[in-house]
Amino acid sequence: MNRVTEELKKEGFGILTDIDVKATVKKKLNVDFRNYRILGACNPPFAYQALQVEDKIGTMLPCNVIVQDVPGVGVEIAAVDPVASMQAIENPKLGEIAGQVRSKLRAVIERL
Repeated sequence: MNRVTEELKKEGFGILTDIDVKATVKKKLNVDFRNYRILGACNPPFAYQALQVEDKIGTMLPCNVIVQDVPGVGVEIAAVDPVASMQAIENPKLGEIAGQVRSKLRAVIERL
């Protein structure tokens, strides 16, 4: 988990939220679940730029990154595709910003 956080930091992302799904499911449902974390990652300069061109973009922030144990495989890291999610908002100015964020998230995952 620390390595994921450090790699995100190298690309300018901070972690706003850290949801431990395993602990939450155990507490709320008394069910055992594999290790599964949802990190709400935010790159403040890009978030600010997006908010300047679209005030509803906050519904899609922060960028979710998951870190999960996959049985028989190991740890998997995945991230939201900001280009795909921002297409839901009809504002072409978001495309360039989303593409830059996608590149940064892809770089993080490739290094892991």
